[in-house]
Amino acid sequence: MQTSHSVVTALKQNIARAVVGKDEVVELLLTALLCEGHVLIEDVPGVGKTTLCSALARSLSCSFRRIQFTPDVTPSDITGYTMPSLSGEMQFRPGAIMSQIVLADEINRTSPKTQSALLEVMEERQVTVDGVTYPLSRPFMVLATQNPVDFVGTYPLPEAQMDRFFMRISIGYPSVEDEMDILDRYCGESSPMAALSAVCTAEDVLAMQQQTKQVYCAKELRAYVASICAATRRSEYLTLGASTRAAIALLRASQGSALLCGRDYVIPEDVQRMAESVLCHRFVLSADARMRGYTPEQVLGELMSGVRVPVRLK
Repeated sequence: MQTSHSVVTALKQNIARAVVGKDEVVELLLTALLCEGHVLIEDVPGVGKTTLCSALARSLSCSFRRIQFTPDVTPSDITGYTMPSLSGEMQFRPGAIMSQIVLADEINRTSPKTQSALLEVMEERQVTVDGVTYPLSRPFMVLATQNPVDFVGTYPLPEAQMDRFFMRISIGYPSVEDEMDILDRYCGESSPMAALSAVCTAEDVLAMQQQTKQVYCAKELRAYVASICAATRRSEYLTLGASTRAAIALLRASQGSALLCGRDYVIPEDVQRMAESVLCHRFVLSADARMRGYTPEQVLGELMSGVRVPVRLK
């Protein structure tokens, strides 16, 4: 446990050299890494979405590839394809997804057909081309970005795709003090990003992911997670609540949150801290909720206030 905490601390400090004043966002990203989850980073242009993903990739001694999603990107560009060699044998040409850390930049600017090429790889960590299945190297993580304010030339991600993202995070604008720090760091000849180097190996990540699974979660807390998810399915303000995959993700995120805090057990605050980032992007608001101006976060907050928080854990 102590080793994992020291590695996570080194990762946070390294990423903070390029991403200023976003400690909470970095912790969410590292939580998803510990839980083998994929992350959707949704925010306006220019706040550091790509910088955050690149800083994480540079901090890990893992293979990294960036895919710039555009309307002309095809499924075979993502998964790969087979073609005959000079000897006449069919050879597999790996696609862009065959990497350990993948940045899917502006994921909503490609067609639904290409988006669907990610469904198998995000859930099962494998691709199937011409009937042959190819496993991906571990660890494997998809970091996707999208702009929520520009809808021209975009294709909304379907519910099945959204449900495969472990969490959705937003970076937000920096404070005046943090922005001054950013300007100081980027006004020189060299970029802080160029100075980043790996502080964690793939083996370290796999070991931390295994340790996250061993974090103890009491039966009462598992019931707490299940009750929250069940409440979202009964809500009159949601036409689509949390799936079973979402419930598992919330439990795993709570374990990751505990590990980041240096604990080997989950407490209710871990569940509450992770609920919004893990659940809200999976919701579909009802017409009544949209007319009332509700947001998924508001609906979740009201629902969680009506779920009893366990006070005695065994």
